[in-house]
Amino acid sequence: MPSITERDLAGILVVSVEQAVAAPYLTSRLADAGARVIKVERPEGDFARSYDSLVHGESAYFVWLNRGKESICLDLKTAGDAALLAAMIASADVFVQNLAPGAIERLGFGADALRAAHPRLITCSISGYGDDGPYRDLKAYDLLVQAESGLSSITGNESGLARVGVSVCDIAAGMTAFQAVLQALFARERSGKGRHIAVSLYHALADWMNVPYLQFVYGGKVPDRAGLNHPTIAPYGAYACGDGKAVLIAIQNEREWATFCAEVLGDGAIATDPRFAGNTQRVANRQALDAIIRSVFGAMPRQDVVERLGRSRIAYGRVSTMDDVARHPQNRYVEVETPSGPVRCLAPGAIVDNDAPAFGPVPALGEHSARLREEFAPQDRARL
Repeated sequence: MPSITERDLAGILVVSVEQAVAAPYLTSRLADAGARVIKVERPEGDFARSYDSLVHGESAYFVWLNRGKESICLDLKTAGDAALLAAMIASADVFVQNLAPGAIERLGFGADALRAAHPRLITCSISGYGDDGPYRDLKAYDLLVQAESGLSSITGNESGLARVGVSVCDIAAGMTAFQAVLQALFARERSGKGRHIAVSLYHALADWMNVPYLQFVYGGKVPDRAGLNHPTIAPYGAYACGDGKAVLIAIQNEREWATFCAEVLGDGAIATDPRFAGNTQRVANRQALDAIIRSVFGAMPRQDVVERLGRSRIAYGRVSTMDDVARHPQNRYVEVETPSGPVRCLAPGAIVDNDAPAFGPVPALGEHSARLREEFAPQDRARL
């Protein structure tokens, strides 16, 4: 029996002219929820298929973001394939695209025209910078937007700026689009009408940047690049232990601070030292505070530090390597079939009614082309 989450969007047809990460993230989550997702690829395939070949020949990005979809290869510059896409859209509930700026309009599938022809259709376009403004026509990729949005200016340490280690702008845009499409589907149940959704990488990430933005605009504060230290709370950061491993601790209030000093550092008098008597003072004197913490943690292996923190109910996290993550005892997994064999992936974050999710396979390039061409063939078959 399919799981609850698999059935939620049963009967919803999604057609997506997509590539890379942001739009595939959206449609993969719709597929996970039971929607039928037809992925339209160029004849040479979504270029994310060749980002790497590390998952026994498959791309890690592609495996993560394309389970449960059907793949058809179309050349939308040809009349026959354009007519086939039009036929699929005519049956669809949702149409998604994230081509380069203006490309979908030049192909004849702009949102205004589609929604005029199909009032119940929900259209979703994902771009770099949105549909208006001076940057609307710029190409945009994740790392470019990390820089343009200011994220890179607050990420890194005193030695310089750094990239966030995952495609955070693409993921933010995909998550934002998923929320908006679900809202649109719900609204359509009441109104009977579709809507157009425009999401951009820049604006999705700009929303996430609101705390440093507000701190700067209203308080004149430029957040420090603090590495694995919190810029405005201390102690809240990573410290090396005696075995070379690191632990990250977080103190959130004065009660925890007093407990930390007495039970973890072994000296309750530190809590009332004027340099550390309040978060503002601790941040201002972070260098001296860090030296005290390092002297204690550096004399013990990490496991001993963790046990002491645990007994005192002080929040901590081990600074994990990828090997640690691969063997982490808290992991949940899902198995996904791919063209080259099964892959065990880390499971999505949500569990619904203790229901273990099960997902469809990752499609080979054009795996469903013949069947979909037959299913959606326009009446004038000669055009195909």
